[in-house]
This record gives sequence, structure tokens and C-alpha cells, in this order.
Amino acid sequence: MAAHSTAVNLTRRERMHNPLLDGQPLPPFLEIRPEHVEPAVREVLTENRARIEELATLTLPTFATLIEPLEELQHRVARTWSPVSHLNAVQNSDALRSGYNACLPLLSAYQTDLAQSEPLFHAYRTIADQEGAALAPVQRQVIEHAMRDFRLAGVGLPAERKERFKTAMLELTQLQSKFEENVLDATNGWSRRVTEPSELRGLNDMLIELAARRAHERGVAGWILNLDQPTYVAVVTDAESEGLRRDFYEAWMTRASDRGPCAGRWDNSAVIEEILKRRHEAARLLDFANYAEYALATRMAHSVAQVLEFLRELATAARAAALEEFAELESFVGHRLAAWDVGFHAERLQRERFSVSQEELRPYFPLPRVLGGLFEVAERLFGVAVRERNGAPVWHPDVRFFDIVGASGEVVGSFYLDAYARPNKRSGAWMDECVGRKRLPSGAARPVAYLVCNFLPPGEGRPALLTHDDVLTLFHEFGHGLHHLLTSVDYPSLAGINGVAWDAVELPSQFLENYAWNPQVLQRISGHFESGVPLPANTQERLIATRSFHAGLSMMRQLEFSLFDFRIHTEYSPGRGARVLEILDEVRREVAVVPVPEWNRFPNSFGHIFAGGYAAGYYSYKWAEVLAADAFAAFEERGVFDRPTALRFLDAILSRGGSRDALEAFIEFRGRRPDVTALLRQHGILGRGGIRA
Repeated sequence: MAAHSTAVNLTRRERMHNPLLDGQPLPPFLEIRPEHVEPAVREVLTENRARIEELATLTLPTFATLIEPLEELQHRVARTWSPVSHLNAVQNSDALRSGYNACLPLLSAYQTDLAQSEPLFHAYRTIADQEGAALAPVQRQVIEHAMRDFRLAGVGLPAERKERFKTAMLELTQLQSKFEENVLDATNGWSRRVTEPSELRGLNDMLIELAARRAHERGVAGWILNLDQPTYVAVVTDAESEGLRRDFYEAWMTRASDRGPCAGRWDNSAVIEEILKRRHEAARLLDFANYAEYALATRMAHSVAQVLEFLRELATAARAAALEEFAELESFVGHRLAAWDVGFHAERLQRERFSVSQEELRPYFPLPRVLGGLFEVAERLFGVAVRERNGAPVWHPDVRFFDIVGASGEVVGSFYLDAYARPNKRSGAWMDECVGRKRLPSGAARPVAYLVCNFLPPGEGRPALLTHDDVLTLFHEFGHGLHHLLTSVDYPSLAGINGVAWDAVELPSQFLENYAWNPQVLQRISGHFESGVPLPANTQERLIATRSFHAGLSMMRQLEFSLFDFRIHTEYSPGRGARVLEILDEVRREVAVVPVPEWNRFPNSFGHIFAGGYAAGYYSYKWAEVLAADAFAAFEERGVFDRPTALRFLDAILSRGGSRDALEAFIEFRGRRPDVTALLRQHGILGRGGIRA
């Protein structure tokens, strides 16, 4: 099969100088070629397997002789694969995609073989029994997590079922990669040419300038608008042309599906069916009733009933507010609204009510100014400084590199910032691990993160200008980054976000978003890109007042996604199949407020659950939002920059990684269990529709 062909394209000398195997502190991105990928991964996995065989034969295994070497081996795999996975997301090409896909079965088989190793499982259990009392709490947690993961990989299954589980996991990695490829190809495969200037009315000058440049490059008159995320959001929010809004909405909401302008090309419908089939099969092999139960084995929430009750509690709390908001919007417009009209008219209503709009705010949020203020927030809270470092290896000229410096002047971690949208880059925003922290007898490594966004790029003579929504996105991803970079855990499997319950992993990111609404911070992060004048105080007040605007509609939309995700993973049955559109229709009848057209196919591009880590876990956003709002309330009680409170948050939450149970860590910080009241109050929902504390 073609997956093995890349290895023969390298000479022996080139293999010896494979940049993925150089062991440099930072990946040499510009030296990495697609043909380096598979040979590097094969070499690392082969060497690791040989070492694991040696470790599995130890007669008297100890934490130092078995577990620490295994932590080092896993760190090496992550270091090798991270730049490959990252480049595939931010600089995708056919050749890189081929090398990436060739390695997925190799990595899946390696991870499953490791997690299904009975000798290693028995060795961990022996160490827990013989050394447990003498080990540090974090070391005991390393063992506890590993033992759980052994069980969740089917270590105790009969040989035939164990092999079938391994095959299902392998097929899943390939299907999930195919899903993401289809979405990327569908996004890149559609654009809209505009020839009449009137169709562009309402769009910002930066977008129009970019569209004109793109048309010029293609040798055609007019403007070409691509289907990247910032363009889509700008069109459906600001374009006065209903026809343009509808075209973009249809293209976006039918990506990789059987409907829309690219119907049948890159269709993910069958891929989704196969993904859900494999997930259900894997869960059943381990005697879970469904994939949702399997997923909850590593979460704060402990049962399907608990998650559904949580989501429906929020739906009950927010529904009256959402219905009221939508009725008011249709009254404002004077007629029934189509789905592609809602964002546009909501922006008009918000502008009329608060005299503020996202596009009008852009000049006040130049990226350099926002970054400076964001870094000051981290310094005031946690006593760290953020300093840009020139000369670090990057994958694109727009990428920047920063060090996080601790109070004593030492670098504690670093991160890349890839801020702008461009072709062949995955849409959305995310933080991911470049290098995980470790401090082992074999050596130490400081954590390094990728922070990736998709903002509109700078223009001629001006910096990138952000909407306030963009600002929130940047604060969110930086919150994830701090979680990864400020960890004090020495073992890679539990450092940073590793080992953190998935429904708690959004706590630091959503917590930090609160500061982008704070008047002190708004004063610091804003400054007109021409005059430097901060956002006027009255505009700040109006912006802050928009925080609860359409909060009910926003919450119901997130609950729709969460219930859909959780139900398809709970209710899958081999006999009836996935019933994706049927369940989505039922969920919409239960919680949706805004009507959508029959041809809407949003599941076909729902990468969070079909290609990312949120399968049966999209509820985590609302779950963690409750934690974040409640945690921030502690700061509001003592002052949002209260250093003792911040240091308690750092110690209990940010620095602990997966070394502490998420609920116990929250209780340590807050002094009690989480309470949903703070979230409802923050969104202005408390007191509406009869909802009380």
C-alpha cells in the first residue's frame, strides 16, 4: 500500500539526519519534509518497542526502573509526532497528508499494544502494592491513571476481543482523519465571486481588500470571498445582501455533506456512520452499554443520567429567556427570520440597543495592543512575564514565539502564536502541545505550546484588527496555554492538560475569558490603531452590557450541540445505525429556538466530536463554564487581581495538571462543590423566566 512508499524516498544519509529525530529543543519546522515523517515515526516506535520488551521482563519492577523509563518513551513519541500533527493542521498539503495518514495505524497499534500489555499491567499493579505507601501522591496518581487506561484498553479481554478492540481503534483514527480532511477540502473547495460592489455593503474594508487581492491573483474582475471562518462570520453578521448571506450560510452548513453547492463531494455522512459504529463496538467490547458510558470513565461526570440531567437543567433555566430574545428579534425586524438572517439582525438590534458593533470595535483592538494587555493580565495574576524571542524556528513567516518567564527570571515555558487565517489551515482556534514538561532522571524539558487562531491578517500599513469576539478567543486559548505552561508536574502523562478530566479541561480557558470583559483590562488591551486612544469609557460600558445580550439563545444553541453529541453516542444501536439526522431533529424539537432549513447538515463538519477529542463530551464546555464562572466569582469577591486568590488558583488548578482529581482540586480552591448559580447570573439569566438562586 502507498503508506509505506515514503521511506524509500530518503537516502541513508538523509535518514541519519532526519530533523524529526534530531532531539533539538524546538522542532526545525522548515527542515521537515513529508518524506521524513514515516521513517521517523517507524524508527521511534521500533526503538520504543524494543525497550518496552526489556522493561516488561524486569523481575522486580519499581517506579524508578519501570514507570519513569516508560514516561520517557511516551514523551519521545509525543515529541516526534507533535510537529507532524501540527503541520498537518496549519500547513496541509497532499504529500504531508499522505505521510501523516501512513503513520496513524502505526501509532494506533503502538498505543493499543502498550495499553493492552498484560506484563506491564501486572508490573504497575505490583509497584502499587509494594511501593504505594512510600510513593509521592503524584506518583500514585501516575499509577492510578495508567491502571485505569490499561482497563479501558481491554488489557483483561480474551485474545480475540482484544485484537478486535485494537482494530476498532485503528479504524477510528483513520476515519477521524478522513472526516477532518473532507471538512478542510470542502472549506477550501468553495468560494464566492462578487462582481457588484453593492453586494459587499456592510463588510469591513480589510475583508474587501483581501477579496480584491485574491481576484487579482486569479486574473478575474471583482472580488473573491473564500469560505474561511473569519469571512463566513463577517458575511453572515454584517453583509447587507441577503443573497450573499444565504449563499455563505448554505456553503458553510452543508460542508462535506450530501447537500449544498458541493453536494456529494467530500461527503462525511458514511464516515460519521462508521465512526459511531466503531466507537460503539469498542465500548461494548469493554462491557460498557454505549460509548458515552465508556467516555465518562475518565470524566468528572460519572453517569449518562447525570450529564443529561445537567444539560436539561440548563435548558430549563435558559429556554424562557431564549424564546423571549428570539420573539423580540423577529418583532424588531417585522417578519419571520431565516437562519442566515439571525446573526445579521441580531447585530443590528445590539447596535441599536447598545450603540456598539463588533466591526466598529475592530480599530480599537489591534493585535499588538491586545497581546500586551493579555500578557499583563498573566503577570498581575501569576507573577510571570511574557517576552517575545526572535530566531526560534517557525513554519510560516507570520508565526511568533514567546517565552514565559517566572518570578526568579527563569524561562518556565514557551509558546508559538499562529494568529491568521490562510489557505490549507484548519479553521477555528486551538491550543496544543508542542513539548510536554518532564523532569526525569533521563533529562528535563520545559513545556512548549502551540496557540492557533484564524483572525483576519494585517493589511497594508496596519496591524491585524480584532473584533471583541476575536479577543475572547485569544484569551480563551491563552488560558489553555497557561494550563499547559505553568504546570509543576514532572511526569509527562500528568503534566499540563494531560490526564485532566476532559469536562474540566476548559476551566482555565473559560476562566480567563472573564478578564476580556473587565473594565481595567479593556482599558489596557484597547487603543485605536491610528491614534492609540483607548476604547472610550461609555463604549466600554455598552460593550460590557452586551455580554448578556442573547445569552439565552447562545446557551440553547450550545445545549443543542451537547445533547445531540451525547444522545448519538448513548443511543447508537447496530440494528438501527446512527440515526444522526433523526436524533438531531428530536433534539431541535426539544431545545432549539432558531429554526433551521431541512438541508442544514452541520453534523458533517462537527469536527469537535467526529475528529477531535469531544466525542460524548461536547457538554464539557457548559460543564466547565459552570466551574469557570464559579471560580471567577471567588475573584470578584476579593478583587479580580487579588494575588493570594490567583496563587491559590495557580496552585490548586493550573499547576496540578492531571495529578489531582478535578473535583477535589476545585473544592480545594473554592472551599465547596461547584454551583450553577454564578453562570446563570453572569449571563443575565438568573431572575428571568422565574429562575432564582
